[in-house]
Amino acid sequence: MIEEDFQFIKPGEVRVRMAPSPTGFLHIGTARATLFNFLFAKKLKGVFVLRIEDTDKERSKKEYEDDIIEGLKWLGLEWDEGPIAEDQIQNLKLENQKYIGEHGPYRQSERLDIYKKYLEKLLKEDKAYYCFCSEEELEAQKQYQMSMGESPHYNGKCSKLKKEEIKNLVGQGKKSVIRFRTPAKKVEFQDIIRGKVEFDTSPIGDIVIAKDLTSPLYNFSVVVDDFEMKISYVIRGEDHLSNTPKQILLQESLGFSQPKYAHLPLILGSDRSKLSKRHGSTSIKQYREEGYLPEALVNFMAFLGWNPGTEREIFSLSSLVKEFELQKVQKGGAIFNIKRLDFLNAFYIRQKSVERLTELCLPYLIEKGLITPTFKTGQYPPAYGALEIIQKYTINATKEEINLEFLKKIISIYQERLIKLSEIPDLVDFFFKDKIGLDKQLLKWKEADDKEIKISLKKAEKLLSKIKNDGWNKENLEKILLPEAENLGKEIRKVGDRGYLLWPLRAALSGKKASAGPFDIAEILGKEKTLKRIKEAEKLF
Repeated sequence: MIEEDFQFIKPGEVRVRMAPSPTGFLHIGTARATLFNFLFAKKLKGVFVLRIEDTDKERSKKEYEDDIIEGLKWLGLEWDEGPIAEDQIQNLKLENQKYIGEHGPYRQSERLDIYKKYLEKLLKEDKAYYCFCSEEELEAQKQYQMSMGESPHYNGKCSKLKKEEIKNLVGQGKKSVIRFRTPAKKVEFQDIIRGKVEFDTSPIGDIVIAKDLTSPLYNFSVVVDDFEMKISYVIRGEDHLSNTPKQILLQESLGFSQPKYAHLPLILGSDRSKLSKRHGSTSIKQYREEGYLPEALVNFMAFLGWNPGTEREIFSLSSLVKEFELQKVQKGGAIFNIKRLDFLNAFYIRQKSVERLTELCLPYLIEKGLITPTFKTGQYPPAYGALEIIQKYTINATKEEINLEFLKKIISIYQERLIKLSEIPDLVDFFFKDKIGLDKQLLKWKEADDKEIKISLKKAEKLLSKIKNDGWNKENLEKILLPEAENLGKEIRKVGDRGYLLWPLRAALSGKKASAGPFDIAEILGKEKTLKRIKEAEKLF
């Protein structure tokens, strides 16, 4: 399909859908496909439908559906038609309304009567039939075909049963499925991404489309749903490509119109194999809990198979809507690069106001047990953001009461260093401890020996003790210590190396190999704690 085709589409003509199965948490692949559907619909002023494919009764769980809905909302991928989330029902007082849109229900488990109608139609027209073959028979048939070098397919044993035979077998309670009489022909369709695609359906055989009249299987139910919901474009992963000819044949048999198809490239790991758990986190819930921001994930996912054709790399969701073109989605697999995601997340963290970043970091500090809200008014699940910003907190280790401004100061000096929100507790935990458990080796700068380190710590203690409490700020600390740091370096090693004073000081205050600078830390700790930690360090020498 050429780009000009989209120029003549009228608002509302484009109807796309995302139809996840609630058999697991929202996966990065499903989220990427949802994003592309969302962008395509919004770009062309179309309709984005969310449909829940929950006919797999054994594996579908409400917790997974809730996770899918919550995850998509968190990413900002709101749907025009589909289920209403429970919080929306409560907030908007929609007690008698479960869905948005006129083509519901949007859960397959509530559409069984619709599927039954079309199954009966196919059976009546002899385009489908009951199959009574046992699993053992089918497995033996499969093994035989494979031994003969054939691709496994149903041999059509039950396709010639007469109505009376079928009636007797059903009456006897014989277990059965419903098979579609798959026409042996070439199926061709124009894929927006892949171009002309051809399939020979001869090796497929008669496929199972339902376990019974009220238990449809994927290829059948999706065809009925897409028709009933007037879906005009199906944008989905390349792993569904083999399903497309089967669905086209079912559309033809039922007299349905055919939507246009676009099959997205697979997401691959760094080793170019299909993305899996061994490549790292794969669910949106995991990324969220690890402290990735929704805007970073959206920006990252957009480039998993799509490229704007420019060198621009930073895109908000609204700018993606403006720039997105389905024709610019590549055919080849998209490489998942976690370092790229980390880069984007760090970028978006730096764009946050200190107030907002502190709000986002609070749940991690609380979850780690470093602080506790003085007035608890809500729960703080990891990474989901504080329900209410409380002004006062208690440091659990020391029982000191601190305010929000104190926390903002801490977060502000780590904003440039932070890659994921979940890193914040390990970076700043020393602010919330009474004693930090110093490693003597950590205090050493270059070739400095024990005597020189002790001289350095004593020097820092002497200089800092002279600063009055009302003058205890970063500016004054720098003004007094920086010249003396250079002088000390010359005294100890005949070089103006400030590290001989500042490294032991910073390490003594933080207990970490890497941290914010000593002046930032000392200002936040205050004079009393700063001097106390220096004295504790001196005891090691």
